[in-house]
Amino acid sequence: MYSIAIDGPAGSGKSTVAKQIAKKLGILYIDTGAMYRTVGLYCLENNIDLSDEKKINTILPKINMKIELLEGKQEIYLNGEKVTEKIRTQEAGKAASDVAVIFSVREKLVQIQRDLAQGHSVIMDGRDIGTNVLPNATVKIYLDASVEERTKRRCNELKWLGKNYDAERIKLEIIERDKNDKNRKYNPLKKAKDATLLDTSSMNIEQVVNKILEIIKRKIEIL
Repeated sequence: MYSIAIDGPAGSGKSTVAKQIAKKLGILYIDTGAMYRTVGLYCLENNIDLSDEKKINTILPKINMKIELLEGKQEIYLNGEKVTEKIRTQEAGKAASDVAVIFSVREKLVQIQRDLAQGHSVIMDGRDIGTNVLPNATVKIYLDASVEERTKRRCNELKWLGKNYDAERIKLEIIERDKNDKNRKYNPLKKAKDATLLDTSSMNIEQVVNKILEIIKRKIEIL
């Protein structure tokens, strides 16, 4: 069994790359960001103030999150409703960043993430996988890209999903999310000391995937 941790800021390509690597290696992919988006979505749909930590602490037990891993693809359910696509909105992304600063939320979700990783070879992406969730991961990668490139990618993702978007607003939200993620009190976004830094600004998905596979091959003999 082995584990691969991919960290990085919003729009750096973590999820897209991780999914492809999981498929190529035949291992489980776990999208941790989707879990935070699910908590954020619950708060939005129930008109809960995202800055009200005390209120969010009280509603956490009401959030029944179920994750199914089907052929390497993660499907996520919120209180019985499949929300895999619903959580991909700009609003859910912003809400995810807001609730991620709350310790009780992180504590609940990190335990789910660690439980999912037990007994499987996995690739997991997020903000604090290599530093907190899987500190002993076999391979650690830190993906980064310019704000402009990440904005472009997010716009393309929303366009592909058929959703309306405002490019300037997305750029400002990415900048704000970076600030929140890097400055939060609990497990902020940062490169693990033993992680390999990879700037993907001028790379396409195939190039990034191949580069990471090279790094994995050097670390573990699985290819």
